Amino acid sequence: MNGTVFDIQELTVHDGPGTRITIFLKGCPLRCLWCHNPEGQNIQQELMFNKNKCVNCHKCEVDGKKTNYHLCPNNALIVKGYQMSVDDILNLALKNKETLELLEGGITFSGGEPLFQSAFLLQCLKKLKENNIHTAIETSGFCDEKTFKQLLLYCDYIIMDIKLFDDEKHLFYTGKSNKIILENAKQLMKSDVEHVFRTPLIKGITDTKENLKAIETFINGHHWEKIPSNPLAAVKYQQLGRTFYLEN
Repeated sequence: MNGTVFDIQELTVHDGPGTRITIFLKGCPLRCLWCHNPEGQNIQQELMFNKNKCVNCHKCEVDGKKTNYHLCPNNALIVKGYQMSVDDILNLALKNKETLELLEGGITFSGGEPLFQSAFLLQCLKKLKENNIHTAIETSGFCDEKTFKQLLLYCDYIIMDIKLFDDEKHLFYTGKSNKIILENAKQLMKSDVEHVFRTPLIKGITDTKENLKAIETFINGHHWEKIPSNPLAAVKYQQLGRTFYLEN
């Protein structure tokens, strides 16, 4: 079974316990206006163009469009999205297992939304667990109840976003209702899986007293982190040829 990955970062320290390898899976059902990984939203392969690196040699162009990224002499064009198999993920983890154990870490899946590729994700988690490798996920929690229950079986640590508690506002700012997210959050809080909830602090949207108080009441003392927004997000949208609407 193959999945679509858009990045792999080694020696990360904010994506679960210890020092980890974080694997970013492509595709996400949400469209948060503040998304800091827009290259992870679409499942399809995409190109990011860094005009500051471009030397205007036009070697990449076909019919006036920049498509041949492999011909770019200065890496101004970067492809986002490539195939990896379950075995590829397992072999990467096994190759680094000794180091990860020494640093009390493991493998974290992020995105995008890792559960968007749920079949691939669950197979990866199962194989990693069979080889005694610590597993973690960064997720919005947007998936069906059955899939989330399977996740709880194979994941050692879950980082789950609760962005907005009000359903109408969640629908407006992310494109999806939060009802299934909150139900899955309840299942997580009842489970024995170590976890932390996170809320990105977006000015005037998620950082309001009303929203934060509602989330605090809902999670009822469970571990909760409030994280700042990423000021570099707008650059990624520009490189993808998209509009970052929060700037308007």
